[in-house]
Amino acid sequence: MKGQWIGEYTGTNCGTLLVNLDEVEDHLEGFAYIQPSDKTLPSSVAHFDTKSLDKNQKVKAYISPISPRTGFQGKWDDVKKDYSNDVSHSSKAELTIELQGKKLKIIAETDIGVELISELTTSSNSKESKISGKKMSWVEFKSYLSDFSTKKHLFRGQEKSWRLQTTFHRHGRYLIDRFTSQDVPKLHQRLSAITSHYFDLAVPAQNGAFFNLLQHHGYPTPLLDWSYSPYVAAFFAFRGVPINYSGDSEIRIFIFDNTLWQKRFPQIDNLNPPYPHLSVMEFIAIDNPRMVPQQALTTVTNIDDIESYLQTKQIELESDILIAIDIPAKDREEAMRDLRFMGITAGSMFPSIDGVCEELKEINFEQ
Repeated sequence: MKGQWIGEYTGTNCGTLLVNLDEVEDHLEGFAYIQPSDKTLPSSVAHFDTKSLDKNQKVKAYISPISPRTGFQGKWDDVKKDYSNDVSHSSKAELTIELQGKKLKIIAETDIGVELISELTTSSNSKESKISGKKMSWVEFKSYLSDFSTKKHLFRGQEKSWRLQTTFHRHGRYLIDRFTSQDVPKLHQRLSAITSHYFDLAVPAQNGAFFNLLQHHGYPTPLLDWSYSPYVAAFFAFRGVPINYSGDSEIRIFIFDNTLWQKRFPQIDNLNPPYPHLSVMEFIAIDNPRMVPQQALTTVTNIDDIESYLQTKQIELESDILIAIDIPAKDREEAMRDLRFMGITAGSMFPSIDGVCEELKEINFEQ
């Protein structure tokens, strides 16, 4: 039952519902984000714990309103001034949760008589991307780039056409609040003995830099790496392909319209606001020398199925936000030679002993 479940709800009113469920030892912990279609009503966040891991359960949820001013949950006494006098808000609800095949059915009744009924679906377990890539050779890709502005677009390279997903969600975690309240303090405690800089997590810029440091050193986070450079993205896509590969597989490069996205949608400087979001963040590089040569920046999201979320927004915008390019992996040697002439090597991307050794291995053992 654990996972991220998304859909619409009906009942006393209607709207959209997102539920995150994580297994915590012998039970499930969940957060539900409720967004009414009627904007004169407040959005809400509900927290609940189940008694077991059973597929059918009755649980009690505790509900908080979301402030339209701050975008975060608060107390109704503080929020109600933003709504008309005839609007009230629930504080508790009795929930029935049932896993029916591939759907999660939720029926709720609150302490003020509000009813909610919903059947939610979860993202596919498939690792494969649902986006059809444009096929082109390495030479054709270089020519294709002449039509793109690197200031407008972001690029992400992948060895395979895997779907866009953060490492946090890929490892089957969904409650970002647990990540920030449990994982991060332990990591901060341990890493403070190693890093030359002490990260003050109460300062937003340093907090973001710390998360980015975790991401770049392999700890699963709700961040996804991008680059301003299509050639840096190509390096990361081709990097894992064996030298002199001659098979039929393809590498993938995603191209994301960053300018249009930031123009049309608010960018949230927070890992887990109480609604779905994907925000572009450019963190400062503290104790992270990789960020500058990689021309790196990050998207922060609480969405598991990023591609479906972006495709929904594309329909809304009537414009392509995300496209994919698939290039034969056997073009690796030609591509890596070109990238080397551009100064894009393991040594430059990873300023360390490991990076230099990887770069010279590429040169001295390419035959």
